[in-house]
Amino acid sequence: MGKRKRTKVKSKPNTRSLLPQKRHYRQRAHANPFSDHNLDYPASPDEVDWSAYYPAFTSSGKKPEFADVGCGFGGLLIALAPLYPDTLMLGLEIRVQVSQYVEDRIAALRATSSAPPPQPSASTSAPGGYQNVSIVRANAMKFLPNYFSKHSLSALFFLFPDPHFKIRKHKARIISPTLLAEYAYVLRPGGIVYTITDVKDLAEWMEAHLSAFPLFESVDAETLRAEGKGPILDAVWNSTEEGKKVERKKGEKWLACFRRIEPLREELSL
Repeated sequence: MGKRKRTKVKSKPNTRSLLPQKRHYRQRAHANPFSDHNLDYPASPDEVDWSAYYPAFTSSGKKPEFADVGCGFGGLLIALAPLYPDTLMLGLEIRVQVSQYVEDRIAALRATSSAPPPQPSASTSAPGGYQNVSIVRANAMKFLPNYFSKHSLSALFFLFPDPHFKIRKHKARIISPTLLAEYAYVLRPGGIVYTITDVKDLAEWMEAHLSAFPLFESVDAETLRAEGKGPILDAVWNSTEEGKKVERKKGEKWLACFRRIEPLREELSL
């Protein structure tokens, strides 16, 4: 009696193995925002070809609405992408190796996602499959308005920014009166600034400066959840590498959110 031939079962590719590994992207924890990093920037937002960043949305005319400033390893972007598939999200990261990691991570997730990437139209849903997230290597402290036009964003995220502990370094903090004017420019009225840190001094600094700026007002988490922004708050609290590290060490986190407002005409005339 002849031997029965064994049929080979094709194994599915290990999706996890296709994702980039952080150990191959070694980088210092912080970068000097005042240094010349030899980066190319668009002269204005109109010169940005967003189809290169979101090819599945080429025919939609959409532009980014969420911006994660100093996005790190992209945890927030990856968490929010499937929750808001119609919203384009952009991470800005100055560190070369970290930004490359996020770029490779998004590419791998797009390639391995089960969701097909059709062109969105009036009759079809959003592409899905992480097609709505991307990253640029950029210094947001210098060139944020080069990417975003006036009132184009609905959410700005500053999650676990560099605390710059020394007093002489406070000018390098990402929240400052000068920079708040730029954030108010790119954020549309009603848009939200989300901040979180595990450094109490920095939390107090950010809250004090945002509270003192006339185009922002504090909004509590309960109000935002009532407005349907609970998934965003959960991602801000739980999705980043820094946030997870704080939880492992059983540290504290301070969350503060602010709404972009328009001052009343009576106030402007005073």
